[in-house]
Amino acid sequence: MYLWIKALHIVFVASWFAGLFYLPRIYVNLAQESNPAVLERLLGMGRRLYRFTTILMVPALLLGLWLWLGFGIKGGWLHAKLALVILVIGYHHACGSLLKKFERGVNTRSHKWFRVFNEVPVLLLLAIVILVVVKPF
Repeated sequence: MYLWIKALHIVFVASWFAGLFYLPRIYVNLAQESNPAVLERLLGMGRRLYRFTTILMVPALLLGLWLWLGFGIKGGWLHAKLALVILVIGYHHACGSLLKKFERGVNTRSHKWFRVFNEVPVLLLLAIVILVVVKPF
């Protein structure tokens, strides 16, 4: 059963991160666009992607919790991973907050800022994978 739970966890985490990789790219375009029709289309894409990404986040977290508590996974690496997962959840919610600001027409960030913001989940995923695979402590 452990391997099935682990496999499903990996699939949902990968899917969740795919959304987190793409959503800020939509924000880059929103920050540069002035055409109302294009803005509305991008906002619609952002809304749907954020909603779908949120749905994917739930089983990813629940399966990870099951792996941790149900199979007794331990180690210092796990504490560091959990801290990074909390940061990923915060990033996810920050994406939702930014989307609401775009919906209200209140954006104080440049497209360059969103390009940098877009790199955050890549770095978080890299650190998480290294912790899980290498288990440095």
